[in-house]
Amino acid sequence: MSIAFLFPGQGSQSVGMGSALADAFASSREVFAEVDDALGQKLSQLMREGPEDQLTLTENAQPALMAVSVAAARALKAEFGVDIGSAAYVAGHSLGEYSALAAAGSISLADTARLLKTRGQAMQKAVPVGKGAMASLIGPKTDLALAEEAARAGSEVGVCVVANDNNNGNVVISGDKAAVDRAIEKAKELGARAIPLNVSAPFHCPLMQPAADRMADALGGARIVAPAPAVVANVTARPETDPEVIRRLLVEQVTGRVRWRESMEWMAGEGGVTRFVEIGAGKVLTGMAKRIAPDAEGLALNTPEDLEAFAKSL
Repeated sequence: MSIAFLFPGQGSQSVGMGSALADAFASSREVFAEVDDALGQKLSQLMREGPEDQLTLTENAQPALMAVSVAAARALKAEFGVDIGSAAYVAGHSLGEYSALAAAGSISLADTARLLKTRGQAMQKAVPVGKGAMASLIGPKTDLALAEEAARAGSEVGVCVVANDNNNGNVVISGDKAAVDRAIEKAKELGARAIPLNVSAPFHCPLMQPAADRMADALGGARIVAPAPAVVANVTARPETDPEVIRRLLVEQVTGRVRWRESMEWMAGEGGVTRFVEIGAGKVLTGMAKRIAPDAEGLALNTPEDLEAFAKSL
């Protein structure tokens, strides 16, 4: 059985996430304490108690989701003897790529927490509130081609691109608000449903270039080593192990498309993955895995019980 571990992105956060792991495992508590120390804030308390509006802030949600994923991965190894390094691949959705790299030993936990704090702040500041927008195009007619046609229509009045190619039936566009509004009209004409997303900035589009520049500086000083296993990168949808390539792709990822559908198709096809295991908070990627690779098994590890059951299944 060939396994890929998947690490969730923003939107999977919820107050209380990680609490069961912290209550059950010393290895998980150590992760949360190390992240708190690295950031100089009680992020673990915010995760446990809220308030939700503070946890949802991009600069808090990104390191918090990473912390939960790494806490689960550490517990899986410390308590049940299952090492992420034994998997075929790791992959993460947007910020989840940082979680994947931390779990695979490519970037230290403390550095990853600080990088994600910086990333969240930079993404928040890149575009004035209200200037940008994102929308999810959904429905049986929705695919990359439809989303790109809608984005082209939006581009007539401003920046508009495909931000996340999640799976057929779910593609996200991003850009200037007026351009996204125009793209939504076109998408509806083409037979898709369109849902404006409640986000603070238009992620994964050229408007994020100031954040990409900030991350180039931050990543330039970070120590990155080859991950074990390889990370399937959002930008290339292919496995990467070269530290300098990973550094460059993390910068490009800020403005680039999250090629999630292609990443999953590659792993399930050429990569030979038969089991996709989402680790951390929520089950969003598990749902996507079942739609993209229906012949593979998909499961989510959120709780101590999930970790134990998974370890026993190996």
